Amino acid sequence: MEAILSSFDDIDKSAPLPIYQQIKTTIEEKISSGEWAAGQKLPSENDLVAALDVSRMTINRALRELTQQGMINRVPGLGSFVADRPRHASLIELQDIALEIAARGKQHSSRIIALDKRLASDEIAVQMQMPKSSELYFLSAVHYQDDLPIQFEERYVNPQLVPEFIQQDLRRGTSTAYLLQQFRPDEMEHIVGAVIPDLQIQNLLRIERNQPCLQLSRRTWINQQVVTRVTLTYPGNRYQLGARYATKDYHSRP
Repeated sequence: MEAILSSFDDIDKSAPLPIYQQIKTTIEEKISSGEWAAGQKLPSENDLVAALDVSRMTINRALRELTQQGMINRVPGLGSFVADRPRHASLIELQDIALEIAARGKQHSSRIIALDKRLASDEIAVQMQMPKSSELYFLSAVHYQDDLPIQFEERYVNPQLVPEFIQQDLRRGTSTAYLLQQFRPDEMEHIVGAVIPDLQIQNLLRIERNQPCLQLSRRTWINQQVVTRVTLTYPGNRYQLGARYATKDYHSRP
């Protein structure tokens, strides 16, 4: 850590450039050059305050702006770390997040928050195209890349179409992997938006209050019946959503 702190030796308090900006620029240069690798822990706010003899507000502003840019991750209770490049999820195909993470040479793990039966609310019943108060299977889980949470999953499943879903040990495999073994959808619907998640999801994803997230809502059909409706929430600075597809059959509307 002393070697990292020595990187700030050139901070000049008499320079016209604000101190927080000098600190921020130093960190940006070290990360962009590859000298500080993804996952490397940065000095704590207390260490920087003591080493540089500046206010906590100055340090906090630099780290906050770097977090907003996606260059570092601030994990409550653990500290600040150099961020990995944002993961890129497809909008036009179903992908198993465990396989995506493994392809990057990382370790996937998940924490099951709930796996039970629930009565459909009015909203969920409409989305699942089922009568109000129909019994559905419900899953909520957090997915981790190494030890960093990158996705919160909230899923409803039609038990008539996938009756053994609730019996699966989803700590050993993801819900997506299991569902893809059972069927291939005829249709899919994707809706993407930016959200500020509630406090529970903020805590599960270890993000700061009011940090924006990407949210992907997906429904899949087979034989004109909705099989599953899932909402996936990603910290905005840890994930990207995108699509690539052939355009030969695409025709713009007049």
